[in-house]
Amino acid sequence: MKKIKLSFLFLLLSITVFAADEKVAVAMPAAEPSLGLTSSEMLIAILLLFVLVLLFVSITLLNAFKVMYKEQLNPTPFLEPFKEPVLDYDDWLNLQPKKPSIWTKLLSLKPIEEEGDLVIDHAYDGIKELNNPVPTWFNVLFFGTMIFAVAYLFYYHIGGYGDLQDQEYEHEMVKAQTEKAAYLEKSANTIDENSVKFDNSPTVLQEGKGIFTSNCVVCHGDKAQGVIGPNLTDDYWLHGGGINNVFKTIKYGVPEKGMISWEKNLNPKQISAVANFIISLKGTNPAGAKAPQGEKYEEKKPKDNEMKTAKDTVGKEDVKKK
Repeated sequence: MKKIKLSFLFLLLSITVFAADEKVAVAMPAAEPSLGLTSSEMLIAILLLFVLVLLFVSITLLNAFKVMYKEQLNPTPFLEPFKEPVLDYDDWLNLQPKKPSIWTKLLSLKPIEEEGDLVIDHAYDGIKELNNPVPTWFNVLFFGTMIFAVAYLFYYHIGGYGDLQDQEYEHEMVKAQTEKAAYLEKSANTIDENSVKFDNSPTVLQEGKGIFTSNCVVCHGDKAQGVIGPNLTDDYWLHGGGINNVFKTIKYGVPEKGMISWEKNLNPKQISAVANFIISLKGTNPAGAKAPQGEKYEEKKPKDNEMKTAKDTVGKEDVKKK
């Protein structure tokens, strides 16, 4: 009954406060809108928030009253604190587990009661020494390294089943050359007129010569001396010289002059090869060559268009330079 009376009294006080707040809120002058809400909407939001807080406080007080009411009906008996007896070391040691743990076995630790069996028969200034055994983990590691060393010696040096360092290096270099060739084969098809470089290696020139013989001899002659098309062995060019311009001319062609575009017939690697072959014919002066056509082309920095070849190994001469 006391709980019910207190609850009604609390609710009555809450309603009274709520009504007073509402009258004060109504009497307040209209404020400027804020947060995109009108004065009425702000008032409603504040009232809702107040109701939620009031509800939370009411539930909390109600739970507190329940606990107090139950405590009055059934009081909790008072119990004196229990004091555990203080054990001496021997009694505490007897309560400990007798079976050694895994950690104790790995470290080869002996229980304290066996300390007398480990004492060595000599002392200095009252200080005695214990004959502690070597830990198990150390013995396992030590003998394991010995077994590994014997197996390694037999596998690599006696039996010859594994590759030594120099043999492994040779195999890695062969593998690297294979991967390098595959990468160059793949990246060669991404060459365009801006990234092409002059490469006069025998493999590239041989490939370019075959493409030139199959497709370009009709217009430029077997020695690029010029037939229908211009002479490709002099310093004069109709559409610009150099590896970049030659690559571009072959790729896109010159339709108004009868030169077709080879972009659909040859891949970028093949266009680069034939362009390098044409550049390599400069100054050959074949018999019966056509007269120069176009403008004389001179590269400002010819080395900028050369293919840079990275060294795979360091030679003795490089070591001497250092």
